[in-house]
Amino acid sequence: MHPIRFDRGYSRRHFIGQMGRGVLATGVLAPLADVLAATGSIERAYPDELLSIENYTKGKLKVGDFITADNVESVKELLTPIVYTQVAKMGRKLKLAATTTDIMRLSPWEYLGATFSNKGKARFDERGNVVTDQGKPWIGGNPFPDPKSAIELFAGLTLSWGRHDASFYTTREYDISERGELQYEYESGWAEMSPVARTVLDPKPYWPEQIDKLRFQCAFFTAPNSVRGTSFLNIWAYDQHTFPELYGYVPEFKRVRQFPTDQRFEPLVPGSAFYLSDAWAAGDPLYTWGEYQIVSRGPMLGAVSGGWNAAHPNWQHTTHGGPKGLTFWDTTVELVPEAIVVEAKPVKFPRAPVGKKRVWFDARTQLPLAMVSFDRRGEAFRSFDGAFALYESGNQRVMDGQHPLWSWGHVHAFDLQSGRMTRLEQVRTIAGGHQSSANDPQIYDRYLTRSALMRLGK
Repeated sequence: MHPIRFDRGYSRRHFIGQMGRGVLATGVLAPLADVLAATGSIERAYPDELLSIENYTKGKLKVGDFITADNVESVKELLTPIVYTQVAKMGRKLKLAATTTDIMRLSPWEYLGATFSNKGKARFDERGNVVTDQGKPWIGGNPFPDPKSAIELFAGLTLSWGRHDASFYTTREYDISERGELQYEYESGWAEMSPVARTVLDPKPYWPEQIDKLRFQCAFFTAPNSVRGTSFLNIWAYDQHTFPELYGYVPEFKRVRQFPTDQRFEPLVPGSAFYLSDAWAAGDPLYTWGEYQIVSRGPMLGAVSGGWNAAHPNWQHTTHGGPKGLTFWDTTVELVPEAIVVEAKPVKFPRAPVGKKRVWFDARTQLPLAMVSFDRRGEAFRSFDGAFALYESGNQRVMDGQHPLWSWGHVHAFDLQSGRMTRLEQVRTIAGGHQSSANDPQIYDRYLTRSALMRLGK
């Protein structure tokens, strides 16, 4: 350890003072967006005690240590209430890594480049949709890298989930009972493509024939046989007051059907605790939720850099905790200097079981670190936390064009009231020969049309 210029109370007073004045200006020592644009590093924006877990805890914890029930009280304020409970009472462990200071390791390269080059060009139109200063759909990157409000944080997240023009994730799902038993296991594919705000795929920045769309998104299942061929397609309008069109193929009926699109708080398959509404903590159009407000700010422990398991040929992760050692992914976290916590309520879902949700955003990238939802009585209901990574480890790397791939690695979707846990992991391949990829123009024809649903079903 070395002497630090600012004590732990300095940052706390800074965040509390800004909250009291209703001010949102990211960074502590200097404006974060300006520092990142100038240096690409967060170091000049935060004091030492927010850049090192050892400094923050005054030596109680250091890089390489595990947070367990024995020491979790020393970092309780850095965890969501649900993750704290999981560590304190359910046997979850978190491994500590050093804080990532290089911003280019925390999101896709082209996405960040567009964020910096397009800074200051975004506004909301009369409908509340994000447009350029010329009134056209957004052109790429995060429109609000220096957010001033809760709605700006959620607008940027809703515009681009995976932060690539197109993403295809091959996924394994494990549904664990309260008793820690594996009840269901699935293999599935998840595809996303953006017709607007494109930074890699041609034509850029818009696909002219689809400029009124925000996103095409598909989920389909390849295993086990009981659900093989089941698939769903969401087509999102650019107008964020409009529900997506939802189509599905169920093998028993051998045809594509249109489904009610506002039933987004139900699992797609039996046993799952993951809902469409959960996707990237912003699975619904922006204005189907409302009353957005910032409720707190401060440092947090987030899994932003260790989510890829290069040691396994199929990228599969190891588990621990719970009654049978199957409930939690082995997870690496690091001190995130500044997280912004936003609450929102579902205003267009009269029958939703959720009364509100709370999302923790990494102020450096506006990435969602975790989400906790509450039921209509105000009691904690469900939680969602993900682990991300640059897919680079030693001499091993997965390339996305000229740069290593950035993506998510694994997710916990936990139903606190039933005790059910759904673990999701991104793997290299799944049954049927499908393989994870990014920015492949063939993703649309393969997965994102109604005729594709029929092919996947067969």
